[in-house]
Amino acid sequence: MPSRRPLAVRLLVASRPLSWVNTAYPFAAAYLLGGGGVDAALLVGAAFFLVPYNLAMYGINDVFDHASDILNPRKGGVEGALLDPSEHRSVLLWAVLSCAPFVVALVVLGSPAATAVLAVSLFAVVAYSAPRLRFKEIPVLDSVTSSTHFVSPAVYGLVLAGAPWTASATVTLAAFFLWGAASHAFGAVQDVVPDREGGLRSIATAFGARGTVRLAIALWALAGALLLLLPFPGLLAALLAIPYVVLAWPYRAVSDAASGTANRAWRRFLAVNYAVGFVATMILIAVASGVGAGGRGIL
Repeated sequence: MPSRRPLAVRLLVASRPLSWVNTAYPFAAAYLLGGGGVDAALLVGAAFFLVPYNLAMYGINDVFDHASDILNPRKGGVEGALLDPSEHRSVLLWAVLSCAPFVVALVVLGSPAATAVLAVSLFAVVAYSAPRLRFKEIPVLDSVTSSTHFVSPAVYGLVLAGAPWTASATVTLAAFFLWGAASHAFGAVQDVVPDREGGLRSIATAFGARGTVRLAIALWALAGALLLLLPFPGLLAALLAIPYVVLAWPYRAVSDAASGTANRAWRRFLAVNYAVGFVATMILIAVASGVGAGGRGIL
């Protein structure tokens, strides 16, 4: 039966409002720390990575994962829209239409190098869920691609700002990438049972719930260790890996059959992201002010 929900509501649900900040913030922070100002590129880029980018990323996923999502009890809310098939065409159309003007503007405003990074980011968005590619069903590549979704806006921000590529920037982005891969892997644990029932493969179905949780913990710990290489106060960001390790630790021996219980930790994970983001912002402000680093900043 066709949905009676207004189109705007369908698109809003599909874009995952709780996750908007996870892509817009890395772009804006990287652009400003990379030497960019409050200009057209910042405003257009932030707006793009806030809503259209997320509508494309999650909307495409919701459309092409419908067959398995209807078997997943956690779908249908903030953790994932459960779209009626009659809504699929509209969601895909608006995902393209909402992105197009921003992409054109960013290509005009940016350099060829920045456009190349943007192309990689958009390819990862499509390749994760779209038929024939379906990177989300290739274990390990699924976590790598998911992490690219969140790290590439930051890389794009740096390149768009024309920032020099420094050791500190490399360390920061590498740690961010490990954090993203760990987060995706841990998030996949709760779906081991419905994914197997739906015939889907993932890093968690391949390694098992127990092995995937332990891998996620190791990746978070490694991300924190990498951040210790930054000059003060940037190295304080290493502490931000601790809450994630603490959340996942009780599930280090979870069985595949009980993997759905990890959803409790995942819900806390969504809330922890905001608290960690606040602390990370304070550290970035200190870094940008040159506190303890002779005014050099993180980049």
